[in-house]
Amino acid sequence: MKRIAITGGAQGIGAATAREFAAKGHSVVIGDIDAKLVAETAGAIASDTGATVVGLPLDVTDAAAFATFLDKVEAELGGLDVLVNNAGIMPTGPFLDETDGVSDRQIDINVRAVVVGSKLAGRRFAERGHGQIVNVASAAGLVAAPGVAVYCATKFAVVGLGDALDQELSPLGVTVTTICPGYVNTQLIAGVKQPWLVRKIAFVEPEAISNAIVSSVEKNHGGLRLVPFRANAMVAPMRLLPAAVRHLVAHATGVHDAGINTDESARQAYRDRTEHLDLATTRSRQTATKKQSTK
Repeated sequence: MKRIAITGGAQGIGAATAREFAAKGHSVVIGDIDAKLVAETAGAIASDTGATVVGLPLDVTDAAAFATFLDKVEAELGGLDVLVNNAGIMPTGPFLDETDGVSDRQIDINVRAVVVGSKLAGRRFAERGHGQIVNVASAAGLVAAPGVAVYCATKFAVVGLGDALDQELSPLGVTVTTICPGYVNTQLIAGVKQPWLVRKIAFVEPEAISNAIVSSVEKNHGGLRLVPFRANAMVAPMRLLPAAVRHLVAHATGVHDAGINTDESARQAYRDRTEHLDLATTRSRQTATKKQSTK
């Protein structure tokens, strides 16, 4: 049985993944910035499955806190075999209207934290000669769309990171897997229109993603995996088309407008949870990190 750490594990894909790992007898620690919710989620999963499931507070944008989190995971579970970098946010709307704070927050959570987590876990795994990193990207990291420009940029980065690390770390015994979900039925897409073709081909429940993650870990499969697999029928051809044709297809299918013309009343709760920023804290943390790096 493996010992698993999952970021962003209080709800959505993270919670579904924790539940599936636990149901199969693996030991799990989930981290989330919502300390109360992550404790409740872990308790519920542990009670339902009988597995060891622990919930710990975690701000993935704080590198020192991330390192401490992994230390606690190893103390709780007696070691660490797998890190699932799942934490991520997806603000929507016109690029020119997006504040610098919201853009920075996406980069901090969706990219920088994945890089930091991959280094922290990768070093531990390489030293032992085994381990697996699973990075959750997105289909939006393969085919971009308006209304989620910075989000797409962050997920393209995660896809590129995963491809490079899968090649670089494999000789050290470290497997790197990149999971690219389509439209997943979580609060992340609340109020986002689901065009008929996307709904038919790429819409899934969180359990489809958790199943892909758990399967990849149990089989030790690295590389990139688009979920659901049938979404390749849409994504693969789109990546090969000339840009002008790709944009016409996006307009015709409704994908072009999905991230811009959102239902803001339905999306407000998600915005409140992910876009309210303490910029002073963020800036002071970034300044402290820069100072440490120059020492």
